[in-house]
Amino acid sequence: MTDTARPARWVVVVPVKPAGEGKSRLQVDGARRTDLARAIALDTLAAVAASPRVLQLVVVGDDPQLAREAAMLPAVRFVPDPRPGGLDRAVAAGVEAVDPRAALPRAALLGDLPALRADDLTAALDLAAGVDRAVVADAEGTGSTLVTAAAEVPWASSFGDGSLARHVESGCRLLDLPSSSPLRRDVDTMAQLRAARSLGVGPRTAAASAGLSA
Repeated sequence: MTDTARPARWVVVVPVKPAGEGKSRLQVDGARRTDLARAIALDTLAAVAASPRVLQLVVVGDDPQLAREAAMLPAVRFVPDPRPGGLDRAVAAGVEAVDPRAALPRAALLGDLPALRADDLTAALDLAAGVDRAVVADAEGTGSTLVTAAAEVPWASSFGDGSLARHVESGCRLLDLPSSSPLRRDVDTMAQLRAARSLGVGPRTAAASAGLSA
């Protein structure tokens, strides 16, 4: 951090698929999967909004129910998903929606981190504040859950399978977080959901996943 007396404030962009399209690898019936996907996203957004480092939360997506339920979160803004185009295009749309005159550092965070706590994100953003670009690895060590760029650095991301190597090769510094960090525990499968539950998920995910096989 360049100024320890005044920690950096961030814009955090979170892309979220419509709940009916998300989490297709979770082995539950369609309606239950939709509820669970939306719950996971809402718990993630609530944790982001609760971090004192987050000045603005930009949600990129087209789920009206999620937008209604997340509307009361502080400093949240919704941007339509410019589909087709994938995750990186959605993130770019969120970044581009931010007023460049604000000159704020930016971060892109996956929307499927149901065990995330505000303190986890705060600590990672504080680590990232001292570098031009940074990345957080997922628990498997191949993907990325968080990518950041300093205010003066052009935005770039390369999410998807094997994204960690691409982000590091493009100049991102890998942040040293333990494998047990909730910031590294994204959820696409039932095994990953069980791992997240062992860390302690948010209240919406806990309710939506109640009764699923442990």
